[in-house]
Amino acid sequence: MGLLIQNGTVVTAEATFAADVLIEGTTVKEVRSDIDAGTHTVVDATGMLLLPGGIDAHTHLDMPFGGTTSSDDFETGTRAAAIGGTTTIVDFAIQAKGTKMRDALDTWWKKAEGRACIDYGLHMIVTDLGSDAGKAGLADMDDMVREGVASFKLFMAYPNVLMADDATIFKALQQTAKNGALICMHAENGSVIDVIVQQALAEGKTAPIYHALTRPTAAEAEAVQRSIAMAEIAGARRMSRSRMRSMCLRLRCGRRRIRRSCGMD
Repeated sequence: MGLLIQNGTVVTAEATFAADVLIEGTTVKEVRSDIDAGTHTVVDATGMLLLPGGIDAHTHLDMPFGGTTSSDDFETGTRAAAIGGTTTIVDFAIQAKGTKMRDALDTWWKKAEGRACIDYGLHMIVTDLGSDAGKAGLADMDDMVREGVASFKLFMAYPNVLMADDATIFKALQQTAKNGALICMHAENGSVIDVIVQQALAEGKTAPIYHALTRPTAAEAEAVQRSIAMAEIAGARRMSRSRMRSMCLRLRCGRRRIRRSCGMD
């Protein structure tokens, strides 16, 4: 016996149409009109939309940062997500500088274990490949890909906290070109922004608006272009040259903003 949702409007990535949905256990078995009710539990969805569960690929649950911790943990955050129709999240395991990625990943698995009430995965934030020319860190990346970690995030901002230098970024890009993972890049010129921030603080410019004004679009455009150029040299997945030129031009002209955490695909 399953759960039969009748008379609703199904919305997929390709089409919107009237259909019934039969669910058995945790599997959607059929999506079509006029499914026989049989012994199934029936829910009437007349006038309602039936959508697949959402996937939130960028969350920060139980995350320490700047002396604070994000307000939701894996229990409260995933509960709220489920109520809102999100059935999968991808959070971020954060490697502190001077530590191993493996330890950070295990820490974040433990944060979620027994608490999450929906499906979840992890991106791995890379800050340090190690002191052996990165060999241990790069090997850790391969191990994580084999475990199912499909993406790694690197920061070009937040000096002395999360920011990776160009050599680390380039080595990580080379490694993902081999193991098939995706690099998500926070692309801003962190060194330049840090100077602007310090100058603003010295001038007493501490109102919220200065968070934006100390991060000019040109600093983003430069970092985007630099990261894509490194990806090209490394043979990693990236956007086309024409798309890169168009995006950077629009950023410089201030006509368009993009997510700073973007996969280069």
